[in-house]
Amino acid sequence: MYSKNMYDIIIIGAGSGGLNIAVFMVKSGFRVLLIDTDEKNIGGDCLNRGCVPSKSFIHIAREVATARNVEKYGIVGMGHVDLSSVMKEVHQKIELIRTHENVEYFRNMGMDVVLGKASFVGKQDVKVGDTVYQGKKIVIATGSRPRQLVVEGVEKAHMVTNENVFELAVLPKQLVVIGVGPIGIELGQAFLMLGSSVTFVGNESRILPREREEYADVLYKKMIQQGAKFVFMSDIVRINNGTTLVIKNKNTQKESFVFFDTALVAIGRQLTIDTLGLEHAGIETEKGKIVVNEYLQTTNKNVYLCGDIAGGYQFTHAAELHATVLLNNFFNPFKKKLSYDTFSWVTYTTPELATFGLTEEELTKRGIMYEKMVTSFVDDDRAITSETVEGKSEVYVDSRSKVILGGTMVAHNAGELIQELVLAMSARLSIRELFNKIYPYPTATRINKKLVSDYFKKSFTEGKKRILRILYKV
Repeated sequence: MYSKNMYDIIIIGAGSGGLNIAVFMVKSGFRVLLIDTDEKNIGGDCLNRGCVPSKSFIHIAREVATARNVEKYGIVGMGHVDLSSVMKEVHQKIELIRTHENVEYFRNMGMDVVLGKASFVGKQDVKVGDTVYQGKKIVIATGSRPRQLVVEGVEKAHMVTNENVFELAVLPKQLVVIGVGPIGIELGQAFLMLGSSVTFVGNESRILPREREEYADVLYKKMIQQGAKFVFMSDIVRINNGTTLVIKNKNTQKESFVFFDTALVAIGRQLTIDTLGLEHAGIETEKGKIVVNEYLQTTNKNVYLCGDIAGGYQFTHAAELHATVLLNNFFNPFKKKLSYDTFSWVTYTTPELATFGLTEEELTKRGIMYEKMVTSFVDDDRAITSETVEGKSEVYVDSRSKVILGGTMVAHNAGELIQELVLAMSARLSIRELFNKIYPYPTATRINKKLVSDYFKKSFTEGKKRILRILYKV
């Protein structure tokens, strides 16, 4: 028999990772407690402030850009964008998904849901309000929040982050995006396509510094064509009169100015751990992060991490990966370590930039013998008809087994195009399987067959040709 406040598992945080674990456990017959700060936070950053609203917003921006593009066919009369209508559509998508991600839905499923701030008061005890709950196992999945810009004059400026950008009702005339990582680049380009004048300011030397430079450069050139302005290697000094960003070049130390009416701050994420009372549970931290092992276990053996809070990749599907590892280890005597060797991610820009598996740097570090396959979309028939020939792709294969190890693609719908490559990599299929596959003409995924075909053509030596001529005569 259970006491009222005793649970098999307590999950703190109702984002993607926490929900994956909670739903599996309750459907498996366990007593589950799910805790989050308030009802509107159910679904986590992804549903409420991240993936869902941003991808809806980007979709609408692409529709607008497509509409503007038809003028070259003689169709004219494109008006100005009503941002309030755009945001209404974005919020409708959130609410549609919220129908199966809300407190009542999960309570009807059989789990207990408590709203409020959770803090540890013991190794297996969590307090919310005046009530203490005990769990055999506890999963922390509290995620992260936007890092704030702290400079002189910031309080007078109209600043937004991914948490409140979707509350804007009027399209900014002059938007400055502070940060050149994926969040800033995705949202900034969307505003650009909707009609804002957009300037990106970053302290890096280029956009998307974690991506391969030549692939990020394809996107950069596209955004320049769209009218984006960029200022690199610059730090924010102060904000004058709430409308002027004063920046200093890190190399020359010269100051310059960027005028704006709205600033989107995208300078990184901060882990949400400050109110958890970790010290009461024997959970150690180091440099603002929770100490965690390869099994996602903290220094308290009964407390685990899932999602952004675990460090590493901050994606919804990374949280899903964490949930898979934890659920395996809860029940399987053969414990599974967290591995990102077949992980993939996509920056949802136009064109998209997709990366998967091991990088060249990691392959070299591990001493893995590999070969590189590279192709361009310039001569691809589907890309020509779709006017998306700027794409390019490279894939790394094991020199002996010809198994895919990783790769990068920048292209229209790159996130979809890489999926068969990711599947082949995860299933350890030889690239010959892709070569032998018959692709309908002219599907966009034929670019993957072209990639492999070009590779095999290079290995088609004169010796092999002579053997074929001999066999043909036979």
